[in-house]
Amino acid sequence: MSTAQGARARARIEVTSAIKDEARRQLAAEGAAKLSLRAVARELGMVSSALYRYFPSRDDLLTALIIDAYDSLGEAAEAAHAAAADTGPQRRWVAVCEAVREWALGHPHEYALIYGSPVPGYKAPDTTVPAASRVGLLLTGIVRDAHRSVGVARTPIPDELRPEAGRLTADLAPDLPPEVAMALVAAWAQVYGLVGFELFGQFNRVVEDRETFFRYAVGRIAHGVGLVFPEKE
Repeated sequence: MSTAQGARARARIEVTSAIKDEARRQLAAEGAAKLSLRAVARELGMVSSALYRYFPSRDDLLTALIIDAYDSLGEAAEAAHAAAADTGPQRRWVAVCEAVREWALGHPHEYALIYGSPVPGYKAPDTTVPAASRVGLLLTGIVRDAHRSVGVARTPIPDELRPEAGRLTADLAPDLPPEVAMALVAAWAQVYGLVGFELFGQFNRVVEDRETFFRYAVGRIAHGVGLVFPEKE
């Protein structure tokens, strides 16, 4: 790459970063539904036509912000998992869930973007799926490790749910028992529900020691997934 090409590439990276930063500021101030490319361009002192060379539409900018948020959350969860690598499945599960909570509290507007109300008129493309899957794959991997070593408990599921359990298992974790795969999906919703309740104020005047409560709750969720056997330190 020539010196001129390298300079252009660096300049593009810097402008792209500035656009995203301003868009995040607008998310915090106005919410995702009011995000406007024209407003971003105006705040950065750019003409709209120049900004369109970086993000052709509002949806393209939203998609970039969503992928960044999912990746940032995934990196935090993966770092927590790595730090707890020498512990048992239950402790690794709790460590990952606590990292999700901590990230959400530190990035409330980005959390709202990916797990809050849908943005009117926006449909996330498939390009968001790899980033969005990082935490789920991490939690599934913890349960998979337990299944292969200490084992997992299975909670019976009703007969009418077995077709859905079979489909979910085939799609998400074909090497796990259907009962466990179903419990994992429920656990995913419960963990993010706990985080959302805290972040969006539903625990106000209800739960005071929220950190301790969260740790207890996700530990109980781990039991629901089947991580109930003694851990090896």
